[in-house]
Amino acid sequence: MKRPHWVPEGTDQDTPNVARVYDCYLGGSHNFAADREMARKAIEMWPDLPRIMRANRAFLRRAVQYLAGEGCTRFLDIGSGIPTFGAVHEVAREVRPDARVVYVDIDPVAVAHSRLMLRDDPLCEVVRADMRDPEGLLAEPAVAALLRPGEPVGVLLVAVLHFVTDEEDPGRIVRVLHDEVPPGSALVLSHASSEGRPDQAEGHQELYRRTPTPLTMRSRADITALFDGFVPVEPGVVFLPEWHPERLETVGPHPELTTGLAGVGRRP
Repeated sequence: MKRPHWVPEGTDQDTPNVARVYDCYLGGSHNFAADREMARKAIEMWPDLPRIMRANRAFLRRAVQYLAGEGCTRFLDIGSGIPTFGAVHEVAREVRPDARVVYVDIDPVAVAHSRLMLRDDPLCEVVRADMRDPEGLLAEPAVAALLRPGEPVGVLLVAVLHFVTDEEDPGRIVRVLHDEVPPGSALVLSHASSEGRPDQAEGHQELYRRTPTPLTMRSRADITALFDGFVPVEPGVVFLPEWHPERLETVGPHPELTTGLAGVGRRP
């Protein structure tokens, strides 16, 4: 069978990959049978997973559109996975055709796919780096160039900090980024929360303990504290569907069922 254009040569198609499984949840096509089987098993244990992932992706889209509408043309997407199905550069360029994006991920499979997919895009770069080493991430040439003074940047930490343990200190990661981004930059953050469905929080975390990426759900107060040093954009830290919904009816009667909180903050 002919290898798809987005698949690097030598790719292991028999071992599930977290970035491609995420693509399955979104209803995308950048995945293999092994990824779809893993997604199927996860959904059996947590039926709301696709809805949660899509709500998170919809928040990402709205936040990027908001920042692009405010004049932002530079985006740093940390923990980006595979840039497909509403990727940041596509969303931003609906508003700002000159938008530049640096995608960052630690997963070599996601990075390899991303580099192949974006190899003909001069305004996008892909970096392999670990957000738990923010100093090293910021030292990457592509990232350093994006953060040059005078150019506000939208820093995206969307559905990634819940994979950082308390011992690894997610707050420190954000503080380092805050101190290095130019004034006027913005932090876009979403995070799994124990407050949406407290009755199911432990079961959800137990599911992820079986994977290489255990999940730490946090409270609204803990997630709000991650915005320290940033001025919150109204309505602050809210459940995913509640942040700047396109229509009020899309929020629904139970936005907490997405079990995720999100917000955007500006660096003074």
